[in-house]
Amino acid sequence: MGKLRIFYATDVHGSERCFLKFVNAGPFYKADVLILGGDITGKFVIPIVQRGETYVCELMGSEETAASKEELAGLEKRIRNMGYYPYHASLSELEALRADPQKLDGLFTKVMCESVERWMTVAEQRLRRTNIQCYVSPGNDDRFEIDSVISRSNYVKNPEGEVVELGGSYEMVTLGFTNMTPWNCPRDIPEDELAAKVQAVTSGVRDFANCIFNFHCPPYCSGIDLAPQLDETLTPVLGPGAAPVMIPVGSPSIRTAVEKLQPLMGFHGHIHESRGTYRLGRTMCINPGSEYTEGILRGAIVDLDGSKIDDFLLTAG
Repeated sequence: MGKLRIFYATDVHGSERCFLKFVNAGPFYKADVLILGGDITGKFVIPIVQRGETYVCELMGSEETAASKEELAGLEKRIRNMGYYPYHASLSELEALRADPQKLDGLFTKVMCESVERWMTVAEQRLRRTNIQCYVSPGNDDRFEIDSVISRSNYVKNPEGEVVELGGSYEMVTLGFTNMTPWNCPRDIPEDELAAKVQAVTSGVRDFANCIFNFHCPPYCSGIDLAPQLDETLTPVLGPGAAPVMIPVGSPSIRTAVEKLQPLMGFHGHIHESRGTYRLGRTMCINPGSEYTEGILRGAIVDLDGSKIDDFLLTAG
């Protein structure tokens, strides 16, 4: 059994800057495998309307303008780097979209899929000659329409719900679903359903001693699943000194599976502010965290050697 270097990141939420950094991290860190572990898509469409020779949009609560094609390109790039989707619309189309939530929702799905498809093309163009394995999977916040977009790639692989081989020596199982969140995301499911999915996806593993759990949701009460406690209005509950009260929000069934099956390691995400590592028995669980709104890619480099973790390092850049 040989050595393997993995670069893992997650929760880029549509930030093109973070995705490009993820792709470039493969050659930069001399990784054998790249894994992007879920929540890859953005949250909003930003309509851009032309007024004479000027282009106008509302971004982060303020009006942004571009007075030339060069400024427009810069504005579009800034929107994409923040994790949003620029969309050129006439004033009448914009009014129609605002009046029809279903139409706006359909437009969001369309531009989201187009962005993911463009990302897959970029990844193939930059990585094909490197022989780096590249895996991109959905997370709980990602719509199901993107699965087929990723799967159409001739280079990037969508490992969701499968057992895949890494480097010929290791197995990886992937699950983007999570337990329920206050936001009822597309892949939020009740805990009993999540437990069934964990059971199904792990049933094909031959050797857990050399297996990686690429589970978007972290194990419950693991220190890498701490998020602000919310009240009934989804406002953070404040404790002494007006600091947010942090509570564990990970999955009990995923913790049970890790404790019982003891894979070599677990790659997790989902909780952006809970960057860190945690051991459950022999299993090293990692959540690199996320700072996508600032264009910072948080990740983890892991060196595997035989049935052990030779070294690991949390990265940011």
